[in-house]
Amino acid sequence: MKGEMKAVMKKKPGPGAELVTVPIPKIGPRDILVKIKATSICGTDSHIYEWNAWAQRRIKPPRIMGHEFGGEVVEVGKDVTFVSLGDHVSAETHIVDNKCFQCRTGQAHVCQNMKILGVDTDGCFAEYVAIPEENAWVNDKSLPPEIAAIQEPFGNAVHTVFSEGVEGKTVAIFGLGPIGICAVAICKAAGAAHIFGVGRKNEYRLNLAKKMGADTIIKSNEQDAVKIIKEATGGYGVDVALEMAGSQEAINQSLKVLKPGGRMSALGLPEGDITLNWADDIIFKAVRIYGITGRRMYGTWYTTAGLLKSGRVNVEPIITHKFKLEEYDKGMQLMREGKCGKVVLYP
Repeated sequence: MKGEMKAVMKKKPGPGAELVTVPIPKIGPRDILVKIKATSICGTDSHIYEWNAWAQRRIKPPRIMGHEFGGEVVEVGKDVTFVSLGDHVSAETHIVDNKCFQCRTGQAHVCQNMKILGVDTDGCFAEYVAIPEENAWVNDKSLPPEIAAIQEPFGNAVHTVFSEGVEGKTVAIFGLGPIGICAVAICKAAGAAHIFGVGRKNEYRLNLAKKMGADTIIKSNEQDAVKIIKEATGGYGVDVALEMAGSQEAINQSLKVLKPGGRMSALGLPEGDITLNWADDIIFKAVRIYGITGRRMYGTWYTTAGLLKSGRVNVEPIITHKFKLEEYDKGMQLMREGKCGKVVLYP
């Protein structure tokens, strides 16, 4: 397809981004071109926008930002076989080589040569995006585009929660950003016995976590989360700890509240090295720790689609703000302040 499109681009190193006009992407023989109907802002996008230490190491401007979207296929390459014109799609944002040891042994989500949409390749904060056919997830056409867009981060929460079962178990979720709040809703739908939501003093997100099913909300900067959870569980601690914050404090607390023989799944990303009481909190307690990245390809997507179709998880309350693509600055400001759930942009 020929022509031009508007896009949000990190044109040069430093804070901020720019709305630009660029050529519509050309596609290769195994690629598809998607007209974006809705795209949502991720914490990664916020880091790129603010130009934190991670972004400075990883991003090579110019780069069109964004990786979460719902859209319609408007062009397909000559060798495309299972995606059709008019399909409504989202994207598995991990672009893998399908050749390395991990890809060939069912672990493509940790491919040795992975590229990430909107990080290593141009993304979807635009009117159109080009992706490999194999990265397309075909949605039911009745699925609203904004919900199609947030399946990618919702899938992160699905992967974290279901690294083992949570049914009938006590669960503590540390970090109540949008993905942590998604995890609350998933645990509720899966039949967790009691859900503790632990977050900093952010009334907006604490209230949203409560609305999505957290039984007990704890403000970690005002309350002793470890003491409260231990007392509420008869001194035993929880069966499952989900660490979604990536802070030294939250990681330590996750391990402290975990009962012996329990399970911790960690999705949060610390900015630097952390210290642990390896002997007392891990070895002597015989806990299991799962490092979580992305989504299992493509098992997590099937679970995500099933949860949404079942109606057991209503993600609409998690989408709290909607703007035109040109108003991306407003969305980034809300993300910075934490006064939002998921922010959706419409080209």
